[in-house]
Amino acid sequence: MRTTPIEKSDLQRSVIAVPPLARHSDFSLNQEANERQMRHIEAGGVFTLLYGGNANFYHLFPSEYEGLLEMLETLAGEATWIIPSAGPTFGLSIEQAKILNQTRFPTAMLLPMQGVTSDEGVEAGFRKFVETMGRKAVLYIKADGYISVEAAARLARDGCISFIKYAVVREDPSTDPYLERLVDQVDPAIIVSGIGEQPALTHMTQFGLAGFTAGCVCLSPEKSQAMLEAVLQGDLDTVRSIQKEFQELEDLRNRINPIRVLHEAVTLAGIADMGPAMPLLSDLSPSEKAEVKAAVEKLVTTKSLAS
Repeated sequence: MRTTPIEKSDLQRSVIAVPPLARHSDFSLNQEANERQMRHIEAGGVFTLLYGGNANFYHLFPSEYEGLLEMLETLAGEATWIIPSAGPTFGLSIEQAKILNQTRFPTAMLLPMQGVTSDEGVEAGFRKFVETMGRKAVLYIKADGYISVEAAARLARDGCISFIKYAVVREDPSTDPYLERLVDQVDPAIIVSGIGEQPALTHMTQFGLAGFTAGCVCLSPEKSQAMLEAVLQGDLDTVRSIQKEFQELEDLRNRINPIRVLHEAVTLAGIADMGPAMPLLSDLSPSEKAEVKAAVEKLVTTKSLAS
């Protein structure tokens, strides 16, 4: 595992993959399947993996956290950055920060808590998480009202932020007053688009964001990485062509559920058996699974797809 701090330029080195987490039928961690998925992503030229929402870090067993971190560190290639998550509740995030403090991970992402928060409280909690972990953290902005632009800017100025994952969904990503204000007060070179391949072009070209995170990159990392490179080179025809290839699966993720669809898609692609969805999520219905398999067959070239 690569342990050097993540610098601004590194956010354009690789798409930031946000993989699901493989488990056995009893919900214990499946090391072999997680390794297969990691090797597939690395083979496609993607070397930054962020384990957060798609890995359902929201509902981890507290007792498994330390062992999970050890597994991820062990599985990662020498050139691969692994970014785990913590939280979303304050007490849990601080307990996990104490564990992270004893590890070599370059940073960790604080999962956003929905409800029972205030702007000042989120800022204070983030500062305490960074202080306890002993290194900068990833600020995940997922919804309006979670944290003000001014609070985010103070955290950035005070050296608390490794980078910002911006993932507020807009009907039209080109119309985003919050993001306009954010890039005016925070260096956009430390902000990445956090909603996959579809809004990444607008976020990077119109707002100047550094790169993007994605879930579908776990299925076709070489295509997603090629898209990042095409955006940076200004090859918009290639970008739009690749976006179309991901569109059908992304539409299913938006319609059904982003985490559940990606979890099943990795299995259906024959990359790795991700096992059951961990509660409080659930597996797809047979009809949903059939839709996902059809989209996966168009996106991923494999010798055989799981039945």
